[in-house]
Amino acid sequence: MLAARFASRAFPRTRLYSTAPKRSLKELVTELRSQADVSPIQAGQALKASDMDVSKALLWLEKQRTQSAVKKAAKVADRTANEGLIGTTVLSSGVANGRRVGVRAAMVELNCETDFVARNELFANLLEDITHTAAFISEPANAETFMQPFSMETLQNAPLLSQTKPSQNGKATVSEAMRDLTGRVGEKISLRRALTVVRDPFTSSQPDLALRVAARVHQSVFNPTQGRIGSLALLALKSKRLSEAIASQTFQDDLDKLCQALGRQVIGFPTTCIRSPPGTTDEGALYDQPFSMFIGPGNDQSVGAFLQSWAQERSLVNKDEEQSAGVEVLEFAKWTVGDVV
Repeated sequence: MLAARFASRAFPRTRLYSTAPKRSLKELVTELRSQADVSPIQAGQALKASDMDVSKALLWLEKQRTQSAVKKAAKVADRTANEGLIGTTVLSSGVANGRRVGVRAAMVELNCETDFVARNELFANLLEDITHTAAFISEPANAETFMQPFSMETLQNAPLLSQTKPSQNGKATVSEAMRDLTGRVGEKISLRRALTVVRDPFTSSQPDLALRVAARVHQSVFNPTQGRIGSLALLALKSKRLSEAIASQTFQDDLDKLCQALGRQVIGFPTTCIRSPPGTTDEGALYDQPFSMFIGPGNDQSVGAFLQSWAQERSLVNKDEEQSAGVEVLEFAKWTVGDVV
């Protein structure tokens, strides 16, 4: 007993004080808002519900946002969503930097209820991320056609690969991201359709073949890869002199110009097919249309005749190879927002 009293007197208990200044609510609100897109009032509520801890407040906000989004999504589930945008992305065009590469591209239609939301930056960012995700995760087609519809179920359950916020990659599925956007804008957000074009590079045993994908949209708001009308076109290039041609920067620039013009042609005309049936002339046939969308000499020719001349002028084909070499449109897809699928 005496020893304990002596020890208590000899070594008095020491109190520890924090030298860190206590941060005000205003400072904590500012920090929280720098990490989360919330109003000052929401930030204050989150902090007060989380012991004034910013990390806990972020988790609290996320939980509240998810709960709110789930309720709103259920409320609008039966509504009709016929507005929106069509987005395109080309991760690999087929010919780039003077060499042949694979083809990897996608086109996606994302819908909402009003044009007002379709013009919202949050909507555009989500569409960009979904289109990128579809192009990235798609597998090469094992069919006669290169353009393949992409499964809505697979896409909605896939982790969202964000281009607009790379730090958020894989933290939510596509469907969860759509639900969260519904929570923020109050409208039904839905996927109508998706299309992908994926082809591995041609092997060295096929040096005379290459593909080139062209994407185009019309009536875009602020993102040049999104609009109310969208198209993807796939071109084939075949020539014994192909490797020499694509190594030229001039040829690459000419090919870019050609692809852009073909995209405008598909969208600007009532294009429904590539060629007319034998013995007929169809104004919807791309090859029979005057190539009005090409800026430069030769646009008074039909698209089919122009492509043949274009290939000859760049020495891709000579008279002995006209039937087997040159440049050809293999497939195209053209969508308008709200089309009946």
